[in-house]
Amino acid sequence: MSYIGILSPTASGHLNPMTTLGHELKQRGHQVTLFGSLDAQAHTLAADIDFRPIAPVSMPLGSTQDALARLGDLEGLSALKYTIELFKQGTIVSLAEAPEILKAENLDLLLIDQTLIAGGTIAEHLNIPFVTVCSALMLNRDPDIPPFNTGWAYNPTLPARLRNRFAYTLLNNLTKPIHEVVASYRQKWGLPAYTHPNEAYSSLAQLCQQPPGFEYPRTLLPKHFHFTGPYSRTTSRQPIPFPYEQLSDKPLIYASLGTVQNRLIEVFRQIADACVDLDVQFVISLGGALNKELLPTLSGSPLVVQYAPQLEILKRATLCITHAGMNTALECLAQGVPMVAIPIANDQPGVAARIRWSGTGEVIPLKTLTVDKLRQALTQVLQDPSYRQQALTLQKDIDLAGGVSQAAKIVEQVIATKQPVQCR
Repeated sequence: MSYIGILSPTASGHLNPMTTLGHELKQRGHQVTLFGSLDAQAHTLAADIDFRPIAPVSMPLGSTQDALARLGDLEGLSALKYTIELFKQGTIVSLAEAPEILKAENLDLLLIDQTLIAGGTIAEHLNIPFVTVCSALMLNRDPDIPPFNTGWAYNPTLPARLRNRFAYTLLNNLTKPIHEVVASYRQKWGLPAYTHPNEAYSSLAQLCQQPPGFEYPRTLLPKHFHFTGPYSRTTSRQPIPFPYEQLSDKPLIYASLGTVQNRLIEVFRQIADACVDLDVQFVISLGGALNKELLPTLSGSPLVVQYAPQLEILKRATLCITHAGMNTALECLAQGVPMVAIPIANDQPGVAARIRWSGTGEVIPLKTLTVDKLRQALTQVLQDPSYRQQALTLQKDIDLAGGVSQAAKIVEQVIATKQPVQCR
């Protein structure tokens, strides 16, 4: 048995896959503990893995919800800047307080969410082997691949590469405060300075929830990068009640804007208006941040819930209207469900671009969203069988990738060999 630690952001889009992987490793006989803010405790314990708080004074219970509530009102560049500021504050706290806590645990390995830029530095400082986990859209940089926060299509031509380079320069400027904090600690701890952003990720194994068919063509990935497919199981999530008796035999459209950027009441109204003339039943999940009583009366009397048991609902769904969060997109594809994406912020434009590129759905950017455009996109995806066929193709891709079981095997191989685990 080995002792494995997890470092993850507190948002459920990161906690869900990280705790699912942790739960799988515990089932295989390992001791697993997630180290994070107090707001992650309930989610972690529900996944039946251990929890240790980091910075309970500077990150008290409720602080994450307050921060994410503010983020839920933002979109586009404003949301990205706010997210970067949140990660900067988290980076400062983690570098200052996490090493002492982790050192006392005698860990054999750390699983580190790719978005936690400081995670690898902490692991190196403590001489703990670590594996990088891409729970969101993979961040590995490649001049042929647009930055994660853009909705640009794959285009390996020289003009597109120059456009990408310019966009990465802008992104570097936005994230510079985070990298400066990390650089100062690397110097303080006698670690070599990073010369490229990709150096922050594990040299032993990098695990990605995406199946290969849901990522643009890549030529610069390390040999130890693994497309394992998504980590999603109901057994590692808190049970959510749902009025299944209210579901009808009509085709089901499920609409969710996630659990962070989900406070845009007008978007929910537009979704309801777009669905009202379709011969479907539609379910709207508010994601918890928006009180159902604050919603205006919606057209067509949709079934509106604070939270939905998403994995179970998608098994019944014909189509999903999504914010293009990575987990929702992958959970749709795992059930062969096509999508209409309304990306709002952060990596969602990049995920939405891959939905369009893979032929598994249509995309309407939030700034151009209208009821007519949404109704047209819904009708197109419902009536054109190619979207469902492409989603089913990626469902097979996911099945072949191995999912959380394959990811756990790779983690165990890293622990056993302490050597890079190359992709098959």
